[in-house]
Amino acid sequence: MAEGIMSKAATMEIPINSNGDTGTQAEDDSLEQDLQQVMVSGPNLNETNIVSGGYGGPAGGIIPTSSIKGPAIRFNPEYLDRRRGPAPAPGGANHNACGASEEVSRGVAVEKLDSVKKWGINTYKCTKQMFSERFGRGSRTVDLELEAQIEVLRDTKSKYENILRLATALTEHFHSMVQTQQALGDAFTDLSQKSPELQDEFGYNAETQKLLCRNGESLLGAISFFVSSVDTLVNKTMEDTLMTIKHYENARLEFDAYRSDLEELSLGPRDSAAVVRMEMAQHEYQVHRDKYERLRSDVTIKLKFLDENKVKVMHKQLLLFHNAISAYFAGNQQQLEQTLVQFNVKLKPPGSDKPSWLEEQ
Repeated sequence: MAEGIMSKAATMEIPINSNGDTGTQAEDDSLEQDLQQVMVSGPNLNETNIVSGGYGGPAGGIIPTSSIKGPAIRFNPEYLDRRRGPAPAPGGANHNACGASEEVSRGVAVEKLDSVKKWGINTYKCTKQMFSERFGRGSRTVDLELEAQIEVLRDTKSKYENILRLATALTEHFHSMVQTQQALGDAFTDLSQKSPELQDEFGYNAETQKLLCRNGESLLGAISFFVSSVDTLVNKTMEDTLMTIKHYENARLEFDAYRSDLEELSLGPRDSAAVVRMEMAQHEYQVHRDKYERLRSDVTIKLKFLDENKVKVMHKQLLLFHNAISAYFAGNQQQLEQTLVQFNVKLKPPGSDKPSWLEEQ
């Protein structure tokens, strides 16, 4: 019934005159009865302060309470406050989300600031230690045996880089020679067909150049395999060990920096503030000492495995290089081919180095 009355109230047109009274007394009584029934059986009108639904008139769809006769319907703000509960913060859920986001951003900023602060302190201490060592005023931790092994590795890497450079140059020069032999063989073949009086002579030389070209390609495969293996040893295996050595040397510098800092604090006054600083310095000293010892152990292990791997790799590659060179210049094609099979050297098919016609477009 309430829905019907509300529907009726929402669709009926109420003329309003200049003083706010309705047009006729009959319509006023009818509306008053309808409103009384709504208050008894319908929802509480105090929950909303505007009744809308298509009312005409200059009031924009709002019925003035002065035009309604009968029981007064008053707006009760306290009732709305009780129904709504505590007033939400400005922005509602979005404000809460923004607040949480600001908290996260603030936490990240504080963490980054602490990280930069620690980095600055660590850099200052390490720079101070480095200059003290360079000018002879500070002491440094030295592992004589390990330092000697590191120096041998650096010297070995330099010499292997020289071998790699020369072997690469040999490959390039020999590749040019093989290409020249191939072109020369093609020229001899063409002349043997066009010069009947020198057909045999040109034919012999053409066959010789083609044979040398085939053997040269086999030798190129062996030398290229040698160069690739040495390159891997020098620029990957040795470089990886030297990178670990670099981390170890940095850890050694940090360890000596915090050790010197602890020694300086131990010589100062022993008040409460100094004791706190000494405890913090002792903690940092222990952390960097553990890091230094861990990296020193890593370097020792890597140097051992590197030396074993170097001997194994170079024993195979030097034997390959020697056998291939000897077989080629001795003209022993069979031995050269056996050498490639023995060391599992795969030759590239002819023309594999040339770009395809799609790549040339």
